[in-house]
Amino acid sequence: IAIGNGGFFGQGLFDGSQTRSGFVPEQHTDFIFTTLAEEFGFIGSITLLGLYALVIAFCIYSAMTNRDRFASLLTLGIGGTFFLYFAVNMGMVMGLMPVVGVPLPMVSYGGTQLMILLMAFGIVQSAHVNRPR
Repeated sequence: IAIGNGGFFGQGLFDGSQTRSGFVPEQHTDFIFTTLAEEFGFIGSITLLGLYALVIAFCIYSAMTNRDRFASLLTLGIGGTFFLYFAVNMGMVMGLMPVVGVPLPMVSYGGTQLMILLMAFGIVQSAHVNRPR
């Protein structure tokens, strides 16, 4: 209900009726996408998905241009893991999947997940910079 309540442009920052009323559990961790979708609407949700798509596209581009097979597979694996993180969270929030407690990458409150993800992206960057030409 909170995602649909946001409409096209959203209700405004800190003005979401469903999230302020307490109908959305764990608004800062697992269900932060509902808060984002209600407050920033369809435009904010598509913007976040577009940024995630850019990260995935960079991982695929880096894997395809790398001649080292291990670095290529490692980059694809990290990109796939990132995709699964946000796909499971989005499916969980929209009611398409069961609630399993996966935080939204780089948005929700989760220090350990963020550190591991940033280290993985550091490995992707290293594989991209040091690829054989």
